[in-house]
Amino acid sequence: MDTQFRNIALMGRQTDKRVAEPMRMLASYLTEAGIHVAAAETLALELPVTRIAEEELCNSADLVIAIGGDGTMLYASRLARTTGTPILGVNRGRLGFLADITPDEMIASVEQVLKGNYLKDSRLLLKARLESASGEDAIEYGLNDVVVQRRGSGGMVDFSTNVAGQYVNTHSGDGLICATPTGSTAYALSCGGPIIEPQLDAVALVPICPHTLTDRPIVIPASQEIEIVLLKRDDSFAEITVDGSHIGTLRPGDTLRVAAASQRITLLHPPGHDFYGILRSKLFWGRDSRKRGDPALES
Repeated sequence: MDTQFRNIALMGRQTDKRVAEPMRMLASYLTEAGIHVAAAETLALELPVTRIAEEELCNSADLVIAIGGDGTMLYASRLARTTGTPILGVNRGRLGFLADITPDEMIASVEQVLKGNYLKDSRLLLKARLESASGEDAIEYGLNDVVVQRRGSGGMVDFSTNVAGQYVNTHSGDGLICATPTGSTAYALSCGGPIIEPQLDAVALVPICPHTLTDRPIVIPASQEIEIVLLKRDDSFAEITVDGSHIGTLRPGDTLRVAAASQRITLLHPPGHDFYGILRSKLFWGRDSRKRGDPALES
């Protein structure tokens, strides 16, 4: 097959039975089409592919196909950050805002992409830097969000935020989410944050269980750096996670800086991709939720 994607890397969790069979099917299809296919050497599936170290999968790949849920897509984005390799997602998870190809459409959709019929989607990436009072820094990148959240069963945490050097607010509650447009439909949405169209370069600051009802989400330009400082309180500290992965603990005297990264993540979608259609499908917009599971209302 004549295609720009001559080298493709496959990713997925082989322990998930919903992932194993589509991965076998796709590997066979791609190799029969003359595509060089690679997978991690730790992937415990019999596949007609080249095995390489997982952290090197994107180095020589023209395309990554991630089979699973949005967690798999987030992991693929970590590997693809420095190489700029585009990612195509096949959904075998639950909601699937990022992995938008269904298994029934997998082969047909991949065939369209290989022929050059696809939509390119550039997504904002956040860079989180934890500057500790001891002088040690920790840096991580996130496609979804950077979350500061109280640890354990203790009380609230108090922290202040500055945006572009200007003081915004002093918060009390369970924490704060800095969400990209991609992450606006994840944890931030469950905390009352807004849905942000993916092409906007914006970040939502969403309080988690704020002590005051007037502490509301705010959307800022992604070009403005966010500075978060934990205020001193007895045994006060908070956990910092980036796309669900722990990067450190924020203590009084530390500073967390969140800003747009210089790199971006490129997603590919098959023809007909519709962001608003995905929202309608996943969030049940336009449907009467009262009818689900109530025989009296279904009649």
